[in-house]
Formats: sequence, C-alpha cells, structure tokens
Amino acid sequence: MDRLRGALDFCIRHQTILGYSIVSLLTAASEYIFSSVVFKCPCNSGNMLYGSAFLIVPAFILLLLGYMVNARTWRLLTGSCPPEKCCDCSPWGTCARYCQVLVPVTARALVAPFTWIAVALLRANFYECAASGNSLIKSLVCKDQGEECQNLLFKIPCDEKLSSEFLSLQAQSQLIGWFLIAGIMTVALISTCVSRCCSPVSYLQLKFWKIYSKKEQELFEIKAKEHATKLAEINTHSFFEATDPEPFNTPSSEDWRKISFLYTFNSQEQYYSMIHKYVNTNRGNSDKFKEEGQNPTVLGFVDETHGIESGF
Repeated sequence: MDRLRGALDFCIRHQTILGYSIVSLLTAASEYIFSSVVFKCPCNSGNMLYGSAFLIVPAFILLLLGYMVNARTWRLLTGSCPPEKCCDCSPWGTCARYCQVLVPVTARALVAPFTWIAVALLRANFYECAASGNSLIKSLVCKDQGEECQNLLFKIPCDEKLSSEFLSLQAQSQLIGWFLIAGIMTVALISTCVSRCCSPVSYLQLKFWKIYSKKEQELFEIKAKEHATKLAEINTHSFFEATDPEPFNTPSSEDWRKISFLYTFNSQEQYYSMIHKYVNTNRGNSDKFKEEGQNPTVLGFVDETHGIESGF
C-alpha cells in the first residue's frame, strides 16, 4: 500500500513530464505503425511528394491536435467575440494578448509533431523516399550521368543493394534526426531556465501555487456537480409536479465570464486564480478586479489546470 501511495505521489508531482512522455511514446508508436504497415514508397517520380507527405502532414495534424487539447487555447477564444460585440471585435487590437498566450501553447503543441519528425528521421524510411526524388539530390549525384542514374535514384528505397552501394540516404536522415533532437532539447532547456529565472515568485511559493490550483479545481468540480444536480432536481420536480420552482441562487453569466478570464499576475495583489481574485474584489465589482497585470509563462498552469480537469 505504501509503495502504491508513493508511486501515486510521484505521478502527481511529475504529471507534466509524464504527460509529455506518454504523448511522445504514443507518437513514436504511431510512426512505427505507419512506417511499417501503411507506408509504401512508389519508387518513381512521385517519391518526393509521397515521402514528404508522410513526414510533414502527420506532424501538422498533431500540431493542430495539440492546439485543440490545450486548455488555454479555448480559455482565450471562448466568448472573446460574442455576436453582440462582433462589430467591435478587432483582432489587431488584441494581437499582443493573443500572441502572449499562443507562444507557450505552441511550444507545448510542438511536442508531438517534433517527436513524429525526429522518430521518422531516425527510421529514415520517409526521408529516403523523399530524398530519392529530390531535384537537388539528383543534380548532385547524377550530374552528367544521364537518365539511367535518375531511374536508379528513384529505386533506392525499394532496393537495399542500391541503398548501400549508390547513396546512403539513411545515414543522412539519421544524422538530421539526431541534430534535430539535440537542438530541441537545447532550446527546451534554455527556455525553461529563462522562464524560471524570470519567475515573479520563489520556488516554494510556485510549488504551493500549483498545489492550490489543483485543490481549487478539485473542489470546483465537486461543488459544480452538486450545484448542477440540485438545480436539475428542482427543475425536473417542478416540471413533473406542475409547481413553481423554489428559489435557487446560481451564478449569473457575468459571474461566469469574470472567472473565465485568462489569469494575469499582479505583484501588488497576488491572487492565485481568477476565483481567488473574484471573491476578494467584491465579486469582481471592485476596480482591483479590472486591473491588468503580467501573464508570465511560468504561471500558465493556473489556466491549464482548469481546462485539463474539465476535459478541454
């Protein structure tokens, strides 16, 4: 039992890293299936298009999925341009705010696409097919050697003897793959260090903040379910019994809108979430609630926790 509790605590403490690791493993497994089962290089003039499509298109799809499953994407967009304010909604006016949110979102969304490309380059199947139909490779290898050389170049992915004797495209692919992995890890380390160095709070306060955000969302989910259940019971009872519903307080649309804003950090008033800010500023009616602050990347978890738990 103690071992199970220890394993659970470890998973909770490192849930972000474990989440990215699981995504990377699933992406690598998907690439292996596509490369082994689906991919069949045509070994003709269509090599470049076919190989590039398998290398780039799945990565692009994974990037779009990364945006779709990230909580901050929908927290930023939902209700930002309602119909009654459609004419006043100017994308240029909020460009800086959108970019501030979308940059870290994009960084997280790129995990799966980069994993796909890196694994595909290490396996070399897609690159070998695409490179054998590339005009630049053809001009370098088949210079002054006629049409027969070009035809042999097309057939490299389908003939292991040609692959080893004619040109080692696999070696090129694997070298590019390793350099890509090294570059990604270097950029990730540097950006993490810069983000932590620019953190507006100390290490222990940041740790406390993450615990608070998680507990607040757990309690929010419980209370929301209880509240929704009670409201549903009242309305259902009134419908079947043909009676007027009993009075029941529920947050207004304006209240929901206020706590749904993206979190902004203000060093003067350190609120740990939008709910925390809302309840301490006279239900969002105080001028302090309207004060904008910074939204450091290191505090992005404040918005993400709510979306992850809610399935968005």
